[in-house]
Amino acid sequence: MPNFDYKKGDMAAIIKLSQEGDIKALEELIRRIQKNVFGMFSYLTEKRQDAADLTQDALLKTAKCIKTLKEPHCFKSWLNHIVTYTYYDYTKTHSKDEKLDYDEDKILELKDKLGCEPGEKCLFSEMDKIIKIALLSLPKNLRIVIVLREYEGLSYEDISKLTNTTIGTVKSRISRARSKLQEQLKEFI
Repeated sequence: MPNFDYKKGDMAAIIKLSQEGDIKALEELIRRIQKNVFGMFSYLTEKRQDAADLTQDALLKTAKCIKTLKEPHCFKSWLNHIVTYTYYDYTKTHSKDEKLDYDEDKILELKDKLGCEPGEKCLFSEMDKIIKIALLSLPKNLRIVIVLREYEGLSYEDISKLTNTTIGTVKSRISRARSKLQEQLKEFI
């Protein structure tokens, strides 16, 4: 499409063109979603490099499989499916549970730094670190559902489909995750 402005084109058009084999559209699609995909993995894994590797894997799968997407309006759900199963594959190959020991000294050290610079940027950056530490301390099965619910805004039904569990299990896991996070973050709320 010689006159199509990929940077300003709407997402539906970019997806459709990507499915038709338009490389520039696929590049634009990947550019638009990569930050969100990385953000999700960064809350699921402890190491930045793991998040980067998982992002690359998920984006590669997206590029390879875009033609299999039957309904382009379901792209976000389809992408969340890829991200979720990429994460599940990762956890299978890393047999040790990533559940971190709750390191209160680490939290307190970050808490002491909350006033490190003037302005809100420092506050939000430090709070983000504190939240990430709390998220990483959760067992994997609780971590994935809370990230899908709170950061991706998915419904219980969608999470149920993605995680291959019942809605009741999803609700229970989200409730337990929220309780554990609330307990760990009680000094900050």
